Amino acid sequence: MSAADQAEAPSAGPLHRLQVAVDAPQHSGLSDPLSYRAAQAWPPGTLLQVPLGKRELLGLVWDAPGQDLAPGGQVLPDEELREVGEVLDALPPLSASWRRLLEFAAQYYQRAIGELALSVLPPQLREVSAKQLQAKLKKLAKLPPPPVPEAPPVMPQLSEAQQAALAQLDGMLQASPEAAAPTPVLLYGVTGSGKTEVYLRAAEQALAQGRQVLVLVPEINLTPQLEARFAERFAGRRIVSLHSGLTPAQRLQNWLAAHLGQAELILGTRLAVFASLPRLGLIAVDEEHDPSYKQQDGARYSARDLAVYRARLEKVPVILGSATPSLESWHHANTGRYQRLVMPQRIGGGAMPRVRLFDMNTLARTKGVTTALTAPLLEALRQRLARGEQSLIFLNRRGYAPVLHCGECNWKSDCPHCSAWRVFHKGDRSLRCHHCGFAERVPMACPTCGNLDIAPLGRGTERLEEQLAQALPGARVARIDADSTRHKGQLEEQLGAVHAGEVDILVGTQMITKGHDFRRITLVAAVNPDGALFSSDFRAPERLFALLMQAAGRAGRDAEVAARSEMWVQTWHPQHALYQALQRHDYEFFAASQLAERESAALPPFSHLALMRAEARTAEGAQAFLEAAAALAQALPDAQQALIYPPVPMSVARVANVERFQMLIECGQRSALQRLLWHWLPLLQALKREHRGLLRWAIDVDPLAI
Repeated sequence: MSAADQAEAPSAGPLHRLQVAVDAPQHSGLSDPLSYRAAQAWPPGTLLQVPLGKRELLGLVWDAPGQDLAPGGQVLPDEELREVGEVLDALPPLSASWRRLLEFAAQYYQRAIGELALSVLPPQLREVSAKQLQAKLKKLAKLPPPPVPEAPPVMPQLSEAQQAALAQLDGMLQASPEAAAPTPVLLYGVTGSGKTEVYLRAAEQALAQGRQVLVLVPEINLTPQLEARFAERFAGRRIVSLHSGLTPAQRLQNWLAAHLGQAELILGTRLAVFASLPRLGLIAVDEEHDPSYKQQDGARYSARDLAVYRARLEKVPVILGSATPSLESWHHANTGRYQRLVMPQRIGGGAMPRVRLFDMNTLARTKGVTTALTAPLLEALRQRLARGEQSLIFLNRRGYAPVLHCGECNWKSDCPHCSAWRVFHKGDRSLRCHHCGFAERVPMACPTCGNLDIAPLGRGTERLEEQLAQALPGARVARIDADSTRHKGQLEEQLGAVHAGEVDILVGTQMITKGHDFRRITLVAAVNPDGALFSSDFRAPERLFALLMQAAGRAGRDAEVAARSEMWVQTWHPQHALYQALQRHDYEFFAASQLAERESAALPPFSHLALMRAEARTAEGAQAFLEAAAALAQALPDAQQALIYPPVPMSVARVANVERFQMLIECGQRSALQRLLWHWLPLLQALKREHRGLLRWAIDVDPLAI
């Protein structure tokens, strides 16, 4: 008799009460696992179908007290509970350590266990029957193993710093299972110092012990590059990737391979931190400072922080690698919570690129916008062209121009649905809002006064590409941004052209500044980076410094050309302390000054934040909800230890005709903040019902964007 038949048939034996985590709607208040009855005591971690209301959905057997949904709160007798449906019993149960990870994440980020657990599993698991899943597992078992290479891979010679780092990591990997969890390792190495080789050698050690290795990267576009590097080194071993760019079928197949222990190396973006790995032996988080590790909707978790927690839970080493570590990680290393391993030199002894700060104030002031392509920068580009070297121009704004403008009546191309401008894209002659997606053809004349002479104001990567082609005829100019790499395979094709030397000048957004190993680039130029210097977000200087250091790191990666590699920064504020530290490649000075500023202002990592967001049809509705929520919080036990700021509009206050407000909660102790949220959030479900105009609200613990 199949599992499905057992579930449907009337049970002759004793009934078993199961606690099942389900993905219930947030407004339902069903945050705990629910109680069901079953003819068999399925172990925790088993996936099965359960009825909820009129629907049948996927649930996960949990090992925690459940909710019985009885009016008045009394416990329902077993015979009144609803019975589970089909059981996916061909799949081994999810492990206890995986469930503890999910439990911690749900509690810390204030989400329901079922909502988080079911959202991180492959979506196709919700759709397959037990029979279909069994067929997929049989197909997976028949896959031939990867071919074993005839010759062993060529191993590069290690630098002294790499050897020292690996000696520390080897000691952790050899530690007894009974020993305490290893201290997290912060691998602080300049760009080009060989951090990836350290990941490869440490992974080799873990694989030799029969363990699985999890490697996290911040963005999908870095996954194929890293996958190729690991595949070259570990030919003959099963490597899978996990990220949102996979088809549902690919994602399920790769997840199953990891869960069954068939895949030995798992590479992925932030969602891969929740991969089920029965033999986990090592976690590496590349570019650990990158904000992409923080989920920005649903359960707003930090994959980097959860990787550290998971490593402690499973007593395995975790490596956090970066040339510009996050200030939180740097502070943890300063206080001894993390072990800092330093790699201060580039491989081959190559010099870091010389940073040149070009003072835009020295240019003659002309009416309108000063060109991003100054005469000295164009001359530097011509020199690279003459020597057959490549250059990279970085501008963190896609499109042709940020706004279209009428000089007669001052009309600008604002979005009718958002408090933002629509960006002019010349390629398809459209005005497109990058917030809500609303797009229209460019008008023939000004919609307000009829003036035919409407012009682009400012510049994006599209316009910069055009200007470079005009200024440097014959130069092969390529652009890489979210618009030029929208279709599958375009990014790999363009990166391949750069590596093959078929591109002279590469223009792009921050996509091209992270992790790419361009061997021929000797000049990097940041043409308009000043905006972040005066942002209201206290993390903006940290992000800008990291971005510019990463961009500089794309130049001179080949030791032969390192001596003549340069980074140009065109700025109106060359004396700013951030640029002065950048010029010296002095991350440590920058980090010390930023941490001192944050300590004096009681900002993270010296305090702990949560951000409550509310969205409504009117600004008054969103603001009123947050003000009422703040009033509710004042009566709670831990309110005295928290500072709740007044609600304010978000930086882009209206998106798709929805008004957005936010309210910051600050606490000196993490535990006090967690207790306050735990008591407060259940009250807000009832409060939402009183505020009819409110569309949705959410809490973001440890927010990155404020």
